[in-house]
Amino acid sequence: MGETEEKKSEKIQALREMITNAERTLTAAKAMLLQFEGKKKVGRKKKVEELEDDARIIEGTFDGQLMIGSDGKQYPVPANYASKSKLVEGDMLKLTITPDGSFIYKQIGPVERKNLIGMVNQDVEGTYFVAAEGKAFKVLLASITYFKVEPGDEVVLVVPREIKSDWGSIENVIQKAGPLYPEASLGKTTQGKTGNASILDEWAPDIEELKKELDQ
Repeated sequence: MGETEEKKSEKIQALREMITNAERTLTAAKAMLLQFEGKKKVGRKKKVEELEDDARIIEGTFDGQLMIGSDGKQYPVPANYASKSKLVEGDMLKLTITPDGSFIYKQIGPVERKNLIGMVNQDVEGTYFVAAEGKAFKVLLASITYFKVEPGDEVVLVVPREIKSDWGSIENVIQKAGPLYPEASLGKTTQGKTGNASILDEWAPDIEELKKELDQ
């Protein structure tokens, strides 16, 4: 007598399980073989190594405009990046120069910071600076453009806490100069002064003195 349908079904199910287990064993064996041969692992590592070998990585210090690399060379830092990242003198940067010549900066060691309140000004040559705590701090033109500040605007300036710095980074705008604050606008006249002398005329000697200190 032939096998019953039930017996056939059991054998078919058993064969299917055997095939499935055999396929899993074969897949695992292939993976183990690749691992022992190192092909899969080495292949991935090689791709990373190629990227590192082709790219140049340089670390350096931000001086307010440029990065002074550990190799003694100067590297340009995009003004927009420095302004938006609020970089200050002394910050440590890592520069990656990709094979196509692109510069990619990353801040890796920010120095301690402090905030100062100052007023935006321009010297006779049209260069912007922020007067704060009796000193004229240079600022990037990108910061002036980004915050849309003008002479007379009151701003928060970020500077290094422990490092003597000639540069600062604008953190925010406190007050815009305008009709409500005529005393804050360099182009407006002040009341109660002989001949209605402007603040710009009043501050001119101080501005020149500050410029001389920066040039020394």
